[in-house]
Amino acid sequence: MSELFAAVEIIAAKRDKGELSDPQIDWVIDAYTRGAVADEQMSALLMAILINGMNSREISRWTDAMINSGERMQWSALDRPTVDKHSTGGVGDKITLPLAPLVAACGAAVPQLSGRGLGHTGGTLDKLESIPGWRASLSNEEMLAVLKSCGAVICAAGAGLAPADKKLYALRDVTATVEAIPLIASSIMSKKIAEGTSALILDVKTGAGAFMSDPLKARELAQVMVDLGTRAGVKTRALVTAMDVPLGLTAGNALEVRESVEVLAGGGPADIVELTLVLAREMLDASGVKPLMDPADALKNGAAMDSWKAMIRAQGGDPDAKLPVAKEHTIVMAESSGEMIAMDAMKVGVSAWRLGAGRSRQGESVQAGAGIEIHAKPGEQVVAGQPLFTLHTDEPARFERALEALHGAVKISSTGEKVERLPLIIERIEG
Repeated sequence: MSELFAAVEIIAAKRDKGELSDPQIDWVIDAYTRGAVADEQMSALLMAILINGMNSREISRWTDAMINSGERMQWSALDRPTVDKHSTGGVGDKITLPLAPLVAACGAAVPQLSGRGLGHTGGTLDKLESIPGWRASLSNEEMLAVLKSCGAVICAAGAGLAPADKKLYALRDVTATVEAIPLIASSIMSKKIAEGTSALILDVKTGAGAFMSDPLKARELAQVMVDLGTRAGVKTRALVTAMDVPLGLTAGNALEVRESVEVLAGGGPADIVELTLVLAREMLDASGVKPLMDPADALKNGAAMDSWKAMIRAQGGDPDAKLPVAKEHTIVMAESSGEMIAMDAMKVGVSAWRLGAGRSRQGESVQAGAGIEIHAKPGEQVVAGQPLFTLHTDEPARFERALEALHGAVKISSTGEKVERLPLIIERIEG
């Protein structure tokens, strides 16, 4: 077939800081998806976008073109409104696990399409796959059946949802163009809008362990995504939240599932509980649901736990099965006494990744039991010789590089220095 445009002209236009027209954007996304634009050409265009940016019209059209590359899901068969949450990811960010069943227990439906980890950030699907029998891949019909019976489903996006994004995501990863805000925003929002949910809460992380370490850049990304969602008719809000220190006391797969179950049982670390409750209340409010109960009550009275167990069973998992435990562990001790004033989330995340909890490229397998337990956090007093971290892996040869990554991860002071922490909730942005 003859093509409407030449890829080289579109690349040149963005290289020279020009605006791409709607027909140019529609064509280049469609042509790349069907293979008429080569990887090297799209790579050049992505780099031009990274360097020269896009205006709001271009970002919106780029997002629409990615949505239109595949199917749109819809949930009109459900008897309650749908709401979803997306986090830009970080270290120890297991919030989706307790949050989805909690919101379902309070009366909304949560169709949560999640991803796998890459690099230092953990993937929700990898964590859940440490539960014996649990399945990440569901058909649209299976998703609907789980939503009807449990109110929440967490699964992988099917091949039909924004296929352009799948190709572009892999290309961005190997061309150093991941950081471009127009490309991040359109990647996230094309999938979330195509998912068909009526409301969406975005958790945009910032700090050392986040994708967007600069709070100003995180705010910019949050605003662009809120604008995209609102323009598409999805009630969208964003919270910019802290990822300078790992969330909770674990980073890994089965380790994080265990901690999530503690939260669902009415316990768990204070920061995980606080962020889960803040996001649950935002989701219920945005969905327009009159909650059956306050989320805090649903954690205390067992309703959220019941919802979790039903959801895990509906996807083939055994919520009461023993979780995998790594074969080997080693403990990192405090070298001095005083107050812990800082902990670098990125160093902890890289260490967990090197232990086998994450992957360095798509398709690699991960160890279910690998990861790190954290025994003290900033603001706490520690004494020399007390455990700071326990590292877990099936392969003891991994300890050396994991320990290297942890070098300098904590700062302990005996001179009264101030604790270096971002507030958990930094900013709220509404469309």
